[in-house]
Amino acid sequence: MLEGGRLMLALEGVSKDYKVGTFGGKRLRAVNEVSFGVATGEVVSLIGESGSGKSTIGRMVLGLSRATAGTISFDGRDVAQLAKTGPRTYYADVQGVFQDPFSSYNPIFKADRVLTLVKGFFPGIGRSDWDEKVEAALQAVRLEPGACLGKYPHQLSGGQLQRMLIARALLLDIKLLVADEIISMLDASTRIDVLNLLGDLKERGVGILFITHDLSLGNYISDTTLILRRGRIVEMGATEEVYGKPAHPYTQMLLTSVPHLTERWDPGTHAPVMAGEGTEAEDGDAPLIRLTDDHFAAIRGDT
Repeated sequence: MLEGGRLMLALEGVSKDYKVGTFGGKRLRAVNEVSFGVATGEVVSLIGESGSGKSTIGRMVLGLSRATAGTISFDGRDVAQLAKTGPRTYYADVQGVFQDPFSSYNPIFKADRVLTLVKGFFPGIGRSDWDEKVEAALQAVRLEPGACLGKYPHQLSGGQLQRMLIARALLLDIKLLVADEIISMLDASTRIDVLNLLGDLKERGVGILFITHDLSLGNYISDTTLILRRGRIVEMGATEEVYGKPAHPYTQMLLTSVPHLTERWDPGTHAPVMAGEGTEAEDGDAPLIRLTDDHFAAIRGDT
C-alpha cells in the first residue's frame, strides 16, 4: 500500500473452493487465504502463471464469484453484499476490463453501445451534455470520436476496443479498476499506450488491480507487487523490493526465466526450477514473514 494512501479494497483471508470430480464429490482450492489491499491511486500487480488463481481473485473482487471463506470489502463494506443488494452503486465505483476485448461486445450492436449502457447512471443528463461527456472520455483514452463512434466491433482493432472499455470507466468516474490480462491480446505497439492509460487513471486517484502473467509489465506499472503460486501469495511488497531483492525461490525462478537483451540466453542457467525440485518444500504452508517494512515472503524463518 502506498504511504499515506487510503485503503479502499481489502481482502482478508480469502479462499475459493470449486467442486470437481464425478458429481462434484471433490473440492479444488483455487485461492488459499489471500490477504492484501489496494489504496487510492495505487497500482497493485497480481502476478502468477495460468492456474495460480489470479483471475479468480479478480472475479471475486468484481462480485462475479463469491469467496468460500474470508472477506472482501470496498470502502469498508462487504463486496458480496454490495454486488447482490446494491450492484448499481458498486459498479458505479468498480469496473473490470478483461483479456479478450471482443468478448465484451455484442457483434450485432455498434461498439459504442458499451458507453450508452452506462448512461442510466446519469439520470436527467441531456443529449448534448452526454455527447460532450462521451467525446471527452474517448479523447482521454486517445481515441478520435469520429473514428470509433457508430462502428461495429469488427471494424475496430483490439486496442481501440480496450481503450473504449477504459473510456467507459472514465465516464463512470470509478474508484477501482480490475484490469485482468488486458494487454495480453494486443500487439506490442498498442500495449504501451494502454499501460500509459492506466498510469493516467492512477494520476486521477483510481486504484488499479493489475492482473498479469508478465513480470515485465508488472514492473513497468505497479507500486506494489504480489506473486501468486497455487492460490497462495508467496511474495509481496513494494515493486522495487520484490524485483530487486526476490526472497522466495519461486519469485527468483520467475525473474531468472526472463530474457535480458544485454545477456546471451543460456538454457542451462535459466532452466526453471519446478515443483519437486526445490520450490515445493520451501513454500508449502509457510506464512508470509516480514523482511522489511515493504517486503514479505512465504519462507521458513531459518532460511
